[in-house]
Amino acid sequence: MIGRKTAAEPAVMKDAYAVCERLVTAHYENFPVASHLLPRAMRPHVAAVYAFARAADDFADEGSRSDDERHRLMDDWLERLHQCVDRSVNARPDRRDERDQIFLALGDTIHRCRLPVSLFEDLLSAFRQDITTHRYETWDAVLDYCRRSANPVGRLVLRIGGYRDETLDRASDCLCTALQLTNFWQDFERDWHRGRLYVPIEDSRSCGAREDELDQRRVTDGWRCALTRVATRTRGLFLQGRAVCDGVRGRLRLELRLTWLGGMRILSRIERARFDVFTNRPVLSASDVPSLLWGTITWHCGDLQSPSGDH
Repeated sequence: MIGRKTAAEPAVMKDAYAVCERLVTAHYENFPVASHLLPRAMRPHVAAVYAFARAADDFADEGSRSDDERHRLMDDWLERLHQCVDRSVNARPDRRDERDQIFLALGDTIHRCRLPVSLFEDLLSAFRQDITTHRYETWDAVLDYCRRSANPVGRLVLRIGGYRDETLDRASDCLCTALQLTNFWQDFERDWHRGRLYVPIEDSRSCGAREDELDQRRVTDGWRCALTRVATRTRGLFLQGRAVCDGVRGRLRLELRLTWLGGMRILSRIERARFDVFTNRPVLSASDVPSLLWGTITWHCGDLQSPSGDH
């Protein structure tokens, strides 16, 4: 353990946050992350959280590393997390080391916003699980994964925005889980090529869906049955999560509304394509922006009507 350091100089800290913000813009995402709709004061802190999670997620998913190497990287990330919380991270990081910069910014964010370290630990436990767990027997097992891989991000954003409310936390959990699940159904083909399948085995089995059919790049009636089941549950979670969009104020409210609408639009397109993401993977594009912004502006609190996906 490195000895306790003094606080970083403002210019050094500014550089560290800038590295995190560059990481945000460098990765493609369907849903806005630290966008310009967020209050300006929140953006650097959300970027620091995102940079921490993005790098750890890449350890589990990207490249050709061995499982042992991926676990070592996760161990290092967890140790760095605890060091930055203890303020034992170097206050003068190596500017050539992206990891030093991320944790300098993250430690500052955790202390300024009083963020629970347990939420970051949950994220790392989910990313570590990705290394070795590639099938889920039950829907509850999938939800438990989402509880740790997606829900902490929503709760952290709420804390950064100054919200500490159990009702909002529960609604945020539903929205974050719905977004994570939508990404699973959108990336159904990509995940299969990586050897992963997030449709619960209990659903594929009861629908008569066989894994060997996916090697033929075919969405059979059995897989449509299974995917219809999980998509219906996902839509229900979106509806339960809508309350968080009404429970916050100001620009964060607009950000969450836009995120909700974007997620629902992707899910609607997947359903309308009858889940054939082998032929066409639905994404959001610039052409979606006007109608999504309009939906954000004309949003009616408590209205549970879901968007059709194209207007």
